Amino acid sequence: MLRPYQQRAIDMALAWIAANKGNPCIVMPTGSGKSHVVAGLCKHTIQTWPDTKVLMLTHVKELIEQNVEKMRQHWPAAPMGIYSASIGKRQLGEPITFAGIQSIAHRVEDVGHVDLVVVDECDLIGHKDEGRYRTFLGRLKEINPNLVVIGLTATPYRLGHGMITDEPALFHALIEPVDVIELLALGHLCKLSLKKTKHQYNTDGVHKRGGDFVESELQKVVDTDEQTQMVVDEVLLNATGRKSWVLFCTGIAHSVHVAEALRSRGITCETVSGETPKGERERILSAFKSGEITALTNANVLTTGFDHPPVDLIAFLRPTASTRLMIQMAGRGMRPSAGKEDCLVLDFAGVSRVCGTIIKPVIPGKKGTGTLEGDAPVKVCDACAELCPISAKVCPGCGAAFPEPKKDTAPVDVKLVDGDIMGLSVNRDDLHDVEVSSWRWQIRTSAKTGKKQIALTYYGKALSDRPVTEYLCVFHEGYTGQKAWQTVVHIAQRVGPLPDGLIADGDVTALVEAMNAAKHPTWIQYERDGNFDRITKRHWQ
Repeated sequence: MLRPYQQRAIDMALAWIAANKGNPCIVMPTGSGKSHVVAGLCKHTIQTWPDTKVLMLTHVKELIEQNVEKMRQHWPAAPMGIYSASIGKRQLGEPITFAGIQSIAHRVEDVGHVDLVVVDECDLIGHKDEGRYRTFLGRLKEINPNLVVIGLTATPYRLGHGMITDEPALFHALIEPVDVIELLALGHLCKLSLKKTKHQYNTDGVHKRGGDFVESELQKVVDTDEQTQMVVDEVLLNATGRKSWVLFCTGIAHSVHVAEALRSRGITCETVSGETPKGERERILSAFKSGEITALTNANVLTTGFDHPPVDLIAFLRPTASTRLMIQMAGRGMRPSAGKEDCLVLDFAGVSRVCGTIIKPVIPGKKGTGTLEGDAPVKVCDACAELCPISAKVCPGCGAAFPEPKKDTAPVDVKLVDGDIMGLSVNRDDLHDVEVSSWRWQIRTSAKTGKKQIALTYYGKALSDRPVTEYLCVFHEGYTGQKAWQTVVHIAQRVGPLPDGLIADGDVTALVEAMNAAKHPTWIQYERDGNFDRITKRHWQ
């Protein structure tokens, strides 16, 4: 049985395809169960359109195995095959095929006509019309011009390229059925707790290539015996009561050296890497999951396709500017497990300072453009420690003025409040609850930009209650407009039945008219963000 938000993901994706041309991408946080969505989507497609041929693609064996396992859970008699050299199966001809891109990339003629391709971890697909994925999909498109591609990812952006919907792009819209806050509230994710470490790796002088550190230079800086001993001592100091540890290291040699230091202090520890033989790797992971091994060090292999909910300590020993990598590493500790209250994150690499928080990550812009407007990085008010938008001239918390920025300054270093890597910490004094008596939806034209937008105003029950207005920029291009439209759709789904096809048609005027007659929230929570209101919660009775 799918969870409601998982079914919602499928419904939203299919509704978008019915109303648009192109390829949507379903964005769901790490730990939300994307493999269940894949299974539900494949099952619905084949049972609704029996002549359909579905190809499910990903890049690592573990993800193929996860998706196949969930497919069998949801549909034991599913007509499916597996095409993966690493799994040892080359099955084609079934209505559903789960495949590794490395194995199937040169078998286009054997694959033949495909109606739907589902790509897990689709942010790995390049923007340019080149590379293994794009070449393979392009040739499938030649066979079937009506081919539809649905992507799934927790991180819809690429370092140096920006959002995966930025032109030129394979994907044209982001479908966001659920977020981290909702999953935490439902108990489907576990909170991360960040503890500031005394030792911090110094990456001064390490060059970057493609937006991230050059790994060979990084290894020389990080992998020294003195630092390894200091880091391991500090891990042990903070690991009391923690039973399942994963340490992300900078290269294979570093991973081996950290494991040796842990074992010298009496901790059962093993190392896995891309060079670990298949049988040995399976033995190590099995021993870790059974509790025989306390700690695992690794180099670039446990970021995707590895699920072990009891993980309650994660250490970042690999400096990176990749938000995608940060979220993948942190995500290994966000699965809930019996007796697990949280997962401790020890960030020796300063990753969270550069990449932001889980809820407000630093989203990379296109090459040479920094980060996308409207997202982290942020800055901290020296007077009250409020986390503020980077563009704020005055602190919304205390009113203190920020100094004028200096020209040619280095990239902003994101500061975290109270070691909160989740991004959940807020000043309760800045949050306001309002009981709602009515609301009003309007289409207005911005005096600043000249673009249309939805102005949604909530009115309180008392005469003295100040109306609260949020602006939804659904007419904007790119990510801003897509994000605003997803917010509108999310609200519309909460108010009850609306006329058939209203959301799918994308008729904003008709939708605004319908929403004015729909059921408003019982109460809302908001905070001031500069001169604007930011809604943090909406609640219907």
